[in-house]
Amino acid sequence: MKRRYHLQSPLGQLECFQLRAESQLLKQILQRLNDMKSRTFTSHLLPFLSSPLSLQLAKMAMTDLLKAEEIKKALDAFAVEEFDPKRFFELVGMKAMSADNVRKVFQALDVDGSGFIEEEELKFVLKGFAKEGRDLTDAETKAFLLAADKDGDGKIGIDEFEILVHE
Repeated sequence: MKRRYHLQSPLGQLECFQLRAESQLLKQILQRLNDMKSRTFTSHLLPFLSSPLSLQLAKMAMTDLLKAEEIKKALDAFAVEEFDPKRFFELVGMKAMSADNVRKVFQALDVDGSGFIEEEELKFVLKGFAKEGRDLTDAETKAFLLAADKDGDGKIGIDEFEILVHE
């Protein structure tokens, strides 16, 4: 179940949904929202509003894009065997998705909102699909990065991600 919050700031009213809270900062934001009776922002919460991680509040849940049973099936397949991103994307149903929906998945996985999935985010990519997802090993993380990083800048951009999914 999602909780709806109406957040008031000097920027105006925002409507956000409580989603999975993976980052420590996001957990703090959600805890402060839960503690506030009026569900409105006050000046002591404004620094969080401008934080890139606070953008996670407005992102859609992965199950809004993918079927929960397909996510579980894909995570179960790689619970013990070596992670293969192309096979994972196929099992989870992303290979059949439109480019726009793949981009939405990318945005949900881009935890810091930088427009890239860096190596540190990539290690925890399976947790972006479901909290039960395991961490990738260092070798799996490097192999994933190598497979997707077409321009060699050490991170995965949204176009690179979409290409890998549809290869």
